[in-house]
Amino acid sequence: MEDYTSDLVSRKATVAGIIAAGLGGGAFVLLAWFVLRLTSLPAFTTSNVTLALATAGTVATIVVVGVLITLWLLDEQRAPRWWASKPKALPAAEPDAELEIRRPRWRVVLTYLVSYLSPAALMISTTAIPLSATRLYLDGVQVDQVFRTQFLTRMATTWSNADMNYLDLPSYYPLGWFWGGGRLANLLGISGWEVYQPWAMISIAAAACMLVPIWQRLTGSLAVATGIALVSMCVVLVMSPEEPYGAIVALGAPAAALLARRALLGSWFSSVALTLYLGFSATMYTLFTGAVAVSVVVIALIFTLLHSRTLKPLLHLTVIGFGSIFIALVAWGPYLWMVVTGHPHSASTAPDYLPLTGAQIPLPFLAPSIIGLLCLIGLVYLLLRIVDQDVQAMAIALFSFYLWALASMVATLIGTTLLGFRIDMLIVLQLSTAGVLALAELRLVGISRLYPDRFSAKVRRSMTTIMVIILCASGVHYAQNIPIENQTAIDHAYTNTDGFGERADRYAPDAGRYYAEINEEISAQGYVTEDTVMLTDEFNLMAFNPYLGFQGFTSHYANPLGEFEERNSTIQGWADGSWDELSEPADFLGALEQSPWRAPDVFVLRGDLEDQESGWQTHLSEDIYPSNPNIRYRAIQFNPDVFLDSPQEWKVSQIGPFVVATRVNP
Repeated sequence: MEDYTSDLVSRKATVAGIIAAGLGGGAFVLLAWFVLRLTSLPAFTTSNVTLALATAGTVATIVVVGVLITLWLLDEQRAPRWWASKPKALPAAEPDAELEIRRPRWRVVLTYLVSYLSPAALMISTTAIPLSATRLYLDGVQVDQVFRTQFLTRMATTWSNADMNYLDLPSYYPLGWFWGGGRLANLLGISGWEVYQPWAMISIAAAACMLVPIWQRLTGSLAVATGIALVSMCVVLVMSPEEPYGAIVALGAPAAALLARRALLGSWFSSVALTLYLGFSATMYTLFTGAVAVSVVVIALIFTLLHSRTLKPLLHLTVIGFGSIFIALVAWGPYLWMVVTGHPHSASTAPDYLPLTGAQIPLPFLAPSIIGLLCLIGLVYLLLRIVDQDVQAMAIALFSFYLWALASMVATLIGTTLLGFRIDMLIVLQLSTAGVLALAELRLVGISRLYPDRFSAKVRRSMTTIMVIILCASGVHYAQNIPIENQTAIDHAYTNTDGFGERADRYAPDAGRYYAEINEEISAQGYVTEDTVMLTDEFNLMAFNPYLGFQGFTSHYANPLGEFEERNSTIQGWADGSWDELSEPADFLGALEQSPWRAPDVFVLRGDLEDQESGWQTHLSEDIYPSNPNIRYRAIQFNPDVFLDSPQEWKVSQIGPFVVATRVNP
């Protein structure tokens, strides 16, 4: 007669739990980060000591959670029920009826504390400890991490809605997560690039901790909620930890399906929750928000036909839609306003990317791994329990995600994609969450239904213990390999040169060690970093320092209002003309000043002051989709004479492999 909803809490308690879990999880990771900064652990790339400590932390986390959850479940199995004489479990009309479960108060508090903070502990053991000897986050400053670091560096210098690169433009890329990181950098008194590591870990951990009270409300079980949160944490830490804002949105996707079911059938509490989720998600990562929003619309249409046969689901859908859009406009409003008011802009090339995984349908339930097995169990559960409305909602959401992946492939016919390769994380989270629900339901009712007369209460308690032990062992096996799965990303964090010109593995840094000297040279000419426009292909320099870029990293992350292709043509014209019609310094300077955008104050180019014949070099990036890779870089050369022959206009210095040409008295 064990009941599934023995831990169901009130709405007020749920809201309080979400706030407490988010703040507590974030504070826990921040405290751990501070402590780890005081240690002198060896680099992850040169020693296994850090891995050993990470594994020990992971094992300790899962074992403590497992012991407390086992005791919690055994308490429920021993507890007398006031409805024990009835042939069915607690009536649905009385979900908050108090169970006669006797537990020591200290253990209740400890179990809640550990359960709510366990995802944060997992973040510390699997990510914070391996990264403890470096200031950089996963992937260092490689590829996409360059623009993310640049965005954080920019947000640490302003409270406004500003583009990561271009002057006087609102952001095109959703700035919610980056704006929050900028505020943490201000609070801690560190630079934007340096806050990336703690802010990524804090934000993911806080979001995962908030899943526990959310799922406790949705399932009525603290044990199930904790299991879902830990599994979800493991999935995002393996699949996409380097993109923290995307991981945060993805973590809430399975819960959004169940919230949608409740909202569309009349719950205003769930409607408000779903509105907040979609609205704030849109300020951080629009791809996942769009995919989840489509699934909510599909759920609304199907539930209107199958269950409601009224317009109530559409009413709730309308409120959710307009409410979430209103929240999203906090981030998107300034950009959209400039577009509709006629500001020149080019087309976005952000979707122009099709890796191999984007040309294949994700089938995680066939993967030979613990998560693969869990996804298979989840798939079977969705099929067998499809009559349940919550299961229907999850199945519809899963179907919608697969449709998105297929639509992305079909969209290649019109020269773009829907970035379907990223949807695989939503699919894995949906199936693995269903797998946890399946195992929970199997423990509660499966054995009794299969063999109602063969197992005593004592045997059932033993089977609960055995089941938790097996699940914890499986969790340890998977979670302890998270640092190994992220080995390459961790290696980059240790081998890349950071903003202080150092490598965490203590090997010789690359050309980034000259950035401080470049900054000194530019500031010596009277320039303030935040108000200096720079033309260079040394984007790590702008990732670590909040210079304004005349040109963006690539068109895929460039603001369409910045007119990327037009700027490329302008730069190409300057470079070509510097050898021909603009070879006179005055003509070259005139061409710069005739630009429709503010001209560069500084050029940082590769070259040698002693070798003026070869020219000084930079690179332009071009979108070459549908080719993969989808970016091509081509070198262009500037004639050194247009700078050197005009000392009254340009101060030129050789700093390492760089030639720094700074405008004098602009």
